[in-house]
Amino acid sequence: MKYETKVLTTKYQKPDAYGALSMPVYLTAAFEFPSAKAMNDAFCGRSMDPSYARIANPTTTYLEERVRQITGAVSVTALNTGMAAIAYALTAVSGAGLNIVASKHLFGNSVSLLRDTLGTLGVEVRFADFTHLKEVEALIDDKTTALFFEVITNPQLFVADIKALSEIAHAKGVPLIADTTVVPFSAFRAVDFGVDIEVVSSTKYISGGGTGLGGLLIDYGKFDWSQSPSPALQGRTKRVGKKLAFTARVKTELVTNLGALMTPQVAYMETLGLDTLDIRFHRQAETTLWLAKQCQALPEIKRVNYTGLEENPFYELSKAQFGPLPGAVFTIDLASKEAAWAFIDRLQIIRRATNLFDRKSLAIHPASTIFGLFTPEQCAEMSVPDTTIRLSIGLEDGEDLLEDIKQSLK
Repeated sequence: MKYETKVLTTKYQKPDAYGALSMPVYLTAAFEFPSAKAMNDAFCGRSMDPSYARIANPTTTYLEERVRQITGAVSVTALNTGMAAIAYALTAVSGAGLNIVASKHLFGNSVSLLRDTLGTLGVEVRFADFTHLKEVEALIDDKTTALFFEVITNPQLFVADIKALSEIAHAKGVPLIADTTVVPFSAFRAVDFGVDIEVVSSTKYISGGGTGLGGLLIDYGKFDWSQSPSPALQGRTKRVGKKLAFTARVKTELVTNLGALMTPQVAYMETLGLDTLDIRFHRQAETTLWLAKQCQALPEIKRVNYTGLEENPFYELSKAQFGPLPGAVFTIDLASKEAAWAFIDRLQIIRRATNLFDRKSLAIHPASTIFGLFTPEQCAEMSVPDTTIRLSIGLEDGEDLLEDIKQSLK
């Protein structure tokens, strides 16, 4: 079945008593069992019955199963935020004395997680420009537990060669972990390019309207975890096999101990968002491409950055990996920070807000917000100038958005 059919035909774990076409929201903390043995089986992982809502909830499990079906993954874990998904992925593979090779062009809080949080726990982080493959390869050693990057960086919109990164990683016995939030999996199959673990902020495209926070951690079951220098993963390979050790650690340790499972209310909203994801994405991305082209003709705009533009240095690679519509976000550069702030202040249709891929179009000045606590030198190192404005394009009419941009430039 094609994507659109698969997403609408995933069956519930158990038949609903009333034949509901939408998975009910199970607002409960605990579940009753028919016997002591059934209780034992649930708590020890010998059955699929939920033991406690901090660990599993039927509504959340259904969202995970829908995503698993349409991606072909071995397992999906739905968490409270995209940052939780990144944190779980990197925690699962790392440990004191080990290292992660990460892109230096990451979302601000991803940098903070790696540098400040994991760094204080004894995990070394080695930052590299992932568009320079030799630089990445040179940093990998026998203590490297993962390569981590964004398939299209936010907000720089740099694109790495994913297959080439995968070949480098796998030749060294290292998993490739990718944040694919900027392009939804209805348009990009990460596993086809050698990605082992995928993290997604489902707050974005899947939610489809900023209705709730969520994150997805997707394991494709392709990597041999017996190669990992992590003792926690090596130990699990003996119990669950070489391909399932990561999932086993996430499901039986991190979900239980860290307590960031997605709530059933958000899971319900995101199952609804999945129904219309592909339609919304194409409408938003088509408007984005058209709008980026129109902005190139505006003299006040010094630079338009969108990898779907033929003039973009990443155009060919982007098209090969993501097709002609690489997401619904682009950036513009004005003459100065003052001009950028003045532009944002004059917007009337486009909202002054963070987030991406809402139904409404959004504008933000990354250097003073997402990267506001970094020094100017650090921003320069991460290629985040204070002249840049990030525009996430929603479902409004493209002509109206263009007129709003024009009047804000005057």
